[in-house]
Amino acid sequence: MSAGFYYGVEVFLNGLMAGVMYSLVALGFVLIFKASGVFNYAQGVMALFAALTLVGIQNGQVPFAHLINAIFGTHIYNFGWTVPAILAILLTAVVMVIFAILVEKLVLKHLVNQEPIILFMATIGLTYFMEGFGDLMWGSEIKKLDIGIPQGGNIWIEESTAFLGGENFYGFYIDNLDIVAAIVAILLVTSLVVFSQYTKTGRALRAVADDNQAALSVGISLRAIWVIVWAIAGFVALVAGIMWGSKSGVQFSLSLIALKALPVLMLGGFTSIPGAIVGGLIIGVGEKMFEFLIGAPYLGGATENWFAYVLALLFLVFRPQGLFGDKIIERV
Repeated sequence: MSAGFYYGVEVFLNGLMAGVMYSLVALGFVLIFKASGVFNYAQGVMALFAALTLVGIQNGQVPFAHLINAIFGTHIYNFGWTVPAILAILLTAVVMVIFAILVEKLVLKHLVNQEPIILFMATIGLTYFMEGFGDLMWGSEIKKLDIGIPQGGNIWIEESTAFLGGENFYGFYIDNLDIVAAIVAILLVTSLVVFSQYTKTGRALRAVADDNQAALSVGISLRAIWVIVWAIAGFVALVAGIMWGSKSGVQFSLSLIALKALPVLMLGGFTSIPGAIVGGLIIGVGEKMFEFLIGAPYLGGATENWFAYVLALLFLVFRPQGLFGDKIIERV
């Protein structure tokens, strides 16, 4: 095989890795939509807020330091200590659970039985509030997130595959961070599927998703279910924020990863946890291979910015429920 063939295989593998990163964001959307029928526009900002909080806790940053200094004329920015990565992650997870409780008490409980569009608009408002709150709490500067995940090309994979393509091929370049993200995604999806299918709480989540009123009639607390599902979505946002923040830094453009999750959801289906992974892999591989085979040689490149949305549009035309979504049948 020629070196060009193996470069194509490398692009394919990196597409799979990129797809996993997209899937981590899409999972949060699926969880909330599956349990409440609400498209949570704030999921991307939740990932950003989780990453900001993790960096702030890990570096011993004083919350609202800029506001405190402006009011009292002080110059306090750090407590003077650093927090171990594991402890910082656990504390951030606690913060996301508290966030879920506050969302339920301050927003969702007032919107029970409202139209989905009203709940959707509430999540848009929550998005802009969290962006401003995160900026005020932790500052708007770009932050480095380092919890010890190895980064850079995997030397073992490069050396083990260098012989494949002759002297013009130097082995497959696979980022260690992407490998870790793939392993984490597999464990996360497996855990969520087991939780959804084989636990009492998971069955309650599915009951609420099928029919709110019927679930309430058998004693399932809708408010408790919403707290649980938002807390789980917050944890998933934390995982996505860690991976994306480690890869590209913690900055406010991180919230835009939610936009890349939309085509993933359209392909995989809004109600399928495995579908979020499969959709992410299709998008990741599709955009990388299209750029490699067609975009760069014939279209001048930069096709990764729009390929996913064109593919999602085709799915909306021919299979609007996605590959794994529930087919909607309306009787008239």
